[in-house]
Amino acid sequence: MLDDNNVLKQRDPQDALGIAGNQWEFFSRSFDATFSPKAPVENVVWSGMGGSSLPAVIVQSWPRLKLPFETTRDYDIPAHVGPNTLFIASSYSGNTEETLASLDKAEAAGAQIVIIAAGGKLVERAQEKSYPLFSIPAGIQPRMATFYFVNAFLHIVKDMNITVEDVSEFSSVGEWLKEETAAWRADVPLAENAAKQLATQLVGKTIIMYAGPKLYPAANKWKICFNENAKNTSWSNYYPEFNHNEFIGWSSHPVEKPFAVVEIRSPLEHERTQKRFEVSERLLSGMRPSPIVVTPRGDTLLRQLAWSYALGDFVSSYLGILNGVNPTPVELVEKLKKELG
Repeated sequence: MLDDNNVLKQRDPQDALGIAGNQWEFFSRSFDATFSPKAPVENVVWSGMGGSSLPAVIVQSWPRLKLPFETTRDYDIPAHVGPNTLFIASSYSGNTEETLASLDKAEAAGAQIVIIAAGGKLVERAQEKSYPLFSIPAGIQPRMATFYFVNAFLHIVKDMNITVEDVSEFSSVGEWLKEETAAWRADVPLAENAAKQLATQLVGKTIIMYAGPKLYPAANKWKICFNENAKNTSWSNYYPEFNHNEFIGWSSHPVEKPFAVVEIRSPLEHERTQKRFEVSERLLSGMRPSPIVVTPRGDTLLRQLAWSYALGDFVSSYLGILNGVNPTPVELVEKLKKELG
């Protein structure tokens, strides 16, 4: 099925697979906007939901910040938000009600506000109040635009000297990723396509994603894309936290568990975390499905994150096609918004 172009076109009419293959372009895009702090920035708060909060999860792993950084996925904001807070309101549509509500409160608290959006009310608010606006191109799903958001974030903080990692690598990753993802494109047959092969292993299963802390943003991304692209239940967690609770959950009933376990194991994780993967697999043998191990390519954390993110987009889109669904729309979310009024 995955090698049948007619099936692919019928079930993927908005070309989610093509978008997945073109994400390398997001690493070199530029922005017209700039952010100049009006007061010393002492902490950063990223407000966003769903795909618009995914970039913040990456930022916590790479490039990390020297200042306190947190994500809010709520109508509310942390109590400490104030004039020394850089508050990033992030919504691809620009109409996410939780983000708009949190922005109201950030304004009332006197925070320094920056907007990342592709349109909607957030763009109108930025224009009305002269907030720095980092525009994201419209026409793709938020979950596919993660590294465009990360790119925008790097432009926001570029003159602030608050990143732990050297961010100069970012712009060069795109061309490398283009070459790496070519093997997963739709015209590469199943026999030679690791993304298609992995998707066929996951059909009919609830997918449980694991990684270490450094690659957890990718595991979380896969979980979200299995939910939205494949319309498939999925959950995620990370080591070593896994060993302190969820680990025990695998040890009981039912014996035949309707799950597939996928672990993203990076050699960049702490050596004790790497050992936990191996020991946990041995101790849980026969009590959970044997994990499908994904070893990310790339010699830096950014490259491994980018590679893993892209693979997740391909695998989840192929799984959606196998599930008989269109990977792009999230119609139930739109119905929920209408019901909420």
